[in-house]
Amino acid sequence: MPDKNRTASGVLGGLAGLVGLSAVAGVLVTATVTPAIAVSGAAASSAITMFDNLPSVLDIDRLMLPTTLYAKKPDSDDYVELTQFYDQNRSPVEFDEITPVMYDAILSSEDPRYYQHGGVDLIGTTRAVLSNLRGGGETQGGSSISQQYVKNILVQRCEADAQTEEEKYECWTAATTAAGDEGIQRKLQEMRYAIALEQKYSKNEILLGYLNIANFGGTTYGIDAAARRYFGVSAADLSLAQAATLAGIVQNPNTYRIDMKAGSITNADGVGLNGEPDGEVDAAAGQLAALDNLLADGTIDQEQYLAAADGYTLTKGRQLYVLSRMLDDGKITRDQYVEAVIAPITPKITSPKTGCSAATGAEYYCQYVRAVIENDPAFGATIDERTELLRRGGLNVYTTLDWSLQKSATETMSRYAPSSIADMNFGSTSVSVEADTGRVLAIAQNTKFRDGDNGGDPNYSSIVYAGDLTHGGSIGFPAGSTFKLFTLLGWLEEGHSVNEVVNAAVRPPMSMTNTCAGNWVNNSSPLWKPNNFGEVPGYAGTPMQFTAQSLNSGFVFMAAELDLCEIQKIATKMGVTLGNGEEVPMVNANEVIGSDAISPLAIAGAYGTVANNGIYCEPKVIDKVVDPDGNELALPERSCEQVLDPAVAATAAYALQGVMQNGGTGSTANPRDGVPLIGKTGTHEESQTWVVESSTKVATAVWVGNSIGERDVFKTWANGTQVAYLRYSIAREIQGAANALYGGSAFPSPDSNLTRQVLIEMPNVVGMTVEEATSTLQNAGFQVIVGSAVDSDVAKGVVADQDPPGGLVNGGTVVTIFPSNGAGITVPDVAGRNLDRAISDLRRAGFGNVQAGTCTQSDDAGNNPQATGTSPAAGSTTNRNTAIVVDYVARDCGGDDDEDEGDNPGNGGGNG
Repeated sequence: MPDKNRTASGVLGGLAGLVGLSAVAGVLVTATVTPAIAVSGAAASSAITMFDNLPSVLDIDRLMLPTTLYAKKPDSDDYVELTQFYDQNRSPVEFDEITPVMYDAILSSEDPRYYQHGGVDLIGTTRAVLSNLRGGGETQGGSSISQQYVKNILVQRCEADAQTEEEKYECWTAATTAAGDEGIQRKLQEMRYAIALEQKYSKNEILLGYLNIANFGGTTYGIDAAARRYFGVSAADLSLAQAATLAGIVQNPNTYRIDMKAGSITNADGVGLNGEPDGEVDAAAGQLAALDNLLADGTIDQEQYLAAADGYTLTKGRQLYVLSRMLDDGKITRDQYVEAVIAPITPKITSPKTGCSAATGAEYYCQYVRAVIENDPAFGATIDERTELLRRGGLNVYTTLDWSLQKSATETMSRYAPSSIADMNFGSTSVSVEADTGRVLAIAQNTKFRDGDNGGDPNYSSIVYAGDLTHGGSIGFPAGSTFKLFTLLGWLEEGHSVNEVVNAAVRPPMSMTNTCAGNWVNNSSPLWKPNNFGEVPGYAGTPMQFTAQSLNSGFVFMAAELDLCEIQKIATKMGVTLGNGEEVPMVNANEVIGSDAISPLAIAGAYGTVANNGIYCEPKVIDKVVDPDGNELALPERSCEQVLDPAVAATAAYALQGVMQNGGTGSTANPRDGVPLIGKTGTHEESQTWVVESSTKVATAVWVGNSIGERDVFKTWANGTQVAYLRYSIAREIQGAANALYGGSAFPSPDSNLTRQVLIEMPNVVGMTVEEATSTLQNAGFQVIVGSAVDSDVAKGVVADQDPPGGLVNGGTVVTIFPSNGAGITVPDVAGRNLDRAISDLRRAGFGNVQAGTCTQSDDAGNNPQATGTSPAAGSTTNRNTAIVVDYVARDCGGDDDEDEGDNPGNGGGNG
């Protein structure tokens, strides 16, 4: 408080003694309230001079007001309150929003001459000064409403600057319980400020200001908040008995509050449980004599007497004092008085929403919004300023939360993911983001929200798994194959086609280019190599195939043809960092397949960028902020920026759609409601699992795994399901709800150049062993199928044929090789021989089924038919049981029917 170190004796110029000080007090009051009265005497002159030198200007600071978070109602433009944050629960009202009986109650009990004095009540102030001088104990009574308003302004100002609860208590002590000289000084300063206030503001303005600032116990401040807290009504709807109760509370708020019944019951020593002095307890309890009088004169009966006094002894006594003052002042009738006196105090305690625990169904979303306000410089230069604004600034914060989608997400998470699993630090979260705005629509989590430490109970947490270290206290989770997106995008940005073949046979990559941090070299022992999920062998294939099947080795060898630095830059420009906010380093090959910890919100935003034609929108959880005066404040900077070429985004979406279709790893998570989707699944070391999917409107990321530790989620069960597969059910239902609310259109067609078929040279492997042929073809980028053995005159096990044969073919072509069974005979060339000789020679070569074939008639033919060729052709290798047909030419084939001629070769040959 101003000049709080000055002593009363200093203020009064050395005057001392009861008579002198009493006179000074009277002079000061008289001089300030009725300055026209002539005052003389050296003591009076000195006192008035010193009084006038006290500070007189007291600015009325903005009240500490709660900040309220709102969410839009389903199917409506209206908003519903989510929760509040406050140091002081207060809902300021206008003068006509308070019932007149409340004004009567507070004035009769606290300042009955309020409208007659000029800020200081002569009688009350003099009594207080005399009492203080006599006993040196607590300063008592005497303060006008204006003085009490001053006191509350000073307390609030001091508390606003206090850093600890102890400092707040010192503020209150200095303003209310200073004794001796300091008590006199405080009274004089109150008087000076009160007089100045009344010269600047009207009586009604001061009275309203007092009722809006006064404490009514605990963190309840202001008459409207008190009415709602204690009785569940507004300040305009208070009854006489309720108004008298609240008017009584302000005299000693934490003694008379009625939200804690024990707070107003005395113990065996006659001392209130809040530690009130015996005298104050006795005084309040003594007011119950009014009940005794009513019982004695027959106005009430014994039952009414006991009911009225039950439970809130001190508070009831104080209420009776207020009612008696109102009766004496003529503010109420005798009947109204009796009715209020015999009515028991019946609170209807209504706890205000405060903190994220009260944001039922959206606790973790609330916690994320809170973190944004406390950490974004848009709300203040320091964390203290931002926290103070949140708890005292009276902001109205309109969030991006979609209640319908949030409700669906919360219910889905609750249905599939338990809040804990024995012997495991189990966690799960979902986050849905509007792709074309970055607005965060819903956040759900498996745990129950508890602010601060969970006390060792794994069912509770305050950490927002969907967020990062700054926004929710999480460092993220290894992203697994969801991170392969950035290698796919890097592949496309370099002009590669998704139908270009990459040899992804599982083997150690020897090095990778990194122009930012130095090349990665595989120097581990043994050499590092990628493993595919389920020990699936690698193969030569295309990024289309690798994406749909999430082949680790495929993406590792795609990255080996790129620059790790460029992959890292793509992730960064799409808003993806480590959970601690640092850039993804990309210095090791295993980072390509998602070994780094990323927040689910960042992953959702990245896939939303692909769905949004390559435009990345920074996530936002606040649509609008309005201050207590109705002014809209500047929001944290959030932008949407084209970070990918639309052709690249469209082609990536084309590949990612394969994940969600039949045969793709994410097909189980597809709600199959007709809305086109892109997506990706991911696992990391059997400890973390993911599904991320997006329509053109909404992207949803779901993570299920170990919040801490590495328990195998494929060997752990919950609700009859392997934990690893919970992600599919959760993602399917939440994305389905998003599709129902927001829809989604077809994705743009992919770029023709980025989907081109790439022709490559296929080696001819005939004559190689099966092993040599397979290796040669795979190294060249082809998949190989070994067909059944065929007859051939080459050695058994040697490739006798391949399909297709060597030459330029489309990348990704599947090659079938046919090994020899070693049982083949080569068909000899018998063309030009006499037909009978040709047939005989073929039989001697080992073929048991030889017959004449088609006869061609020619006048130039000789006297005997001559063989022209065979089927199978000469030089081919075939089985000895194969039918060999010999075609021939003759001068007379024996008729016009070629088929008959072919069937009767002896017609011409018999003469030969």
